[in-house]
Amino acid sequence: MASLPDPNAEEPIRRSAYRWYVLALLTLTSLFSVADRLVFSILLEDIKAEFAFTDFELGLLGGLAFTATYVIIGFPAARLADRSIRKNIIASAIVFWSLMTALCGAAVGFFTLFLARTGVGVGEGCSGPASQSMLADYFRREELAKAMGFLTWGATLGTVTGLMAGGLLAEALGWRMAFVLMAIPGIIIGVLLYLTVREPLRGRYAPAGASIEQASLAQTASSLLRNRVFMGLATGWAAQIMIGYALAFWMAAVMLRNFDVSTGDVAIYLGLAFLLGGIPGPVMGGFLTDWLTRFDERWRAWLPGAVSLLCVAPLAFSLSSSSLWTFLGFFALAYGIYVASQAPILSGIQNAVGPAQRGFAVAIALFFNNLIGQALGLAVIGWVSDWLQPSQGAISLGIAVFAVCLVSGIVAMAIFAWTAARMRSSGYLSRIGRQ
Repeated sequence: MASLPDPNAEEPIRRSAYRWYVLALLTLTSLFSVADRLVFSILLEDIKAEFAFTDFELGLLGGLAFTATYVIIGFPAARLADRSIRKNIIASAIVFWSLMTALCGAAVGFFTLFLARTGVGVGEGCSGPASQSMLADYFRREELAKAMGFLTWGATLGTVTGLMAGGLLAEALGWRMAFVLMAIPGIIIGVLLYLTVREPLRGRYAPAGASIEQASLAQTASSLLRNRVFMGLATGWAAQIMIGYALAFWMAAVMLRNFDVSTGDVAIYLGLAFLLGGIPGPVMGGFLTDWLTRFDERWRAWLPGAVSLLCVAPLAFSLSSSSLWTFLGFFALAYGIYVASQAPILSGIQNAVGPAQRGFAVAIALFFNNLIGQALGLAVIGWVSDWLQPSQGAISLGIAVFAVCLVSGIVAMAIFAWTAARMRSSGYLSRIGRQ
């Protein structure tokens, strides 16, 4: 039997201001999930210098460490999110990964840093599925993409916070203290989540007749793997998020190698570029999705397919520029286009599955993201950069980033086009009441 919250808990949820307060807290949770993960990117050169790591080893620390977390805890946590109190899962996760962020500052080599980074990976593994599942019970289907667009702000602001705070703290106090100090806000947010957030009634906005009873693990997994719309959105997201991870993880190192700038300057300039593109991008994507899907629900696949490839053109201008300001301007444009894809993907996944499958569905999608987009993508970029370095010198990393992003954009566009076709042939449109 699915575990349902006390019906009295619904009263504050009906107040519009309260649900936006919850969205704000979940966005802050996403912010520090990303900030604590990507503060590593601004510290790459300092860590590389101290431990003599290769780019391939840095890619493993940035990607494989998080995929390992999913093997251990991601799926069990998502399964729990589909039948238990989701806000408690999120609050516990953010406190744990914040403590593991602090431990990164005590690393003495590759393996100790790898283990600490694996703990930081609990952030997305535990909080991502539960957060997205909760939002689907706070916001109706026709406004869910907008809410998901605001949630995506967390990733953008987290990238900016990780870069700016991490870079400035490292320049003032060293890279080890940067990790320690970045851990403090997450503990405070975890306490606020536990004390002030009310669990919404599961499936309150689901289509009529949708079950909130959790099926067995085998039945749930089988149902999701046979759901062609969900699998198309999940695999398309995994392909195109290689672009996002490449931009968030490697661009600070590209700037430091290609331009005469300090770590503090990169923290400020690149952070502002992420902010310039990342604030309007996801919200515009959310509003555009809500508007376009009034006419055709397949825009939840068409839109991310289009922007996955469109963002590569300004990225090419950015990476090939010899001017710092041109580099930053085109990068901000590329990132703004890229993040417009997140709202249609996230809302599409929530609409494609049942209320009792949402957390596990997000866990599967995020597993693909980590396995393909993060672990494989970051490692491949690092390997290509090391391979090109003898012939291309400092620009080898930029070439590797562009090559992987171009291939990712083409593959993602093809997958999302296939998914849009499945939305009609699979009966998805009639099931959600849209033709």
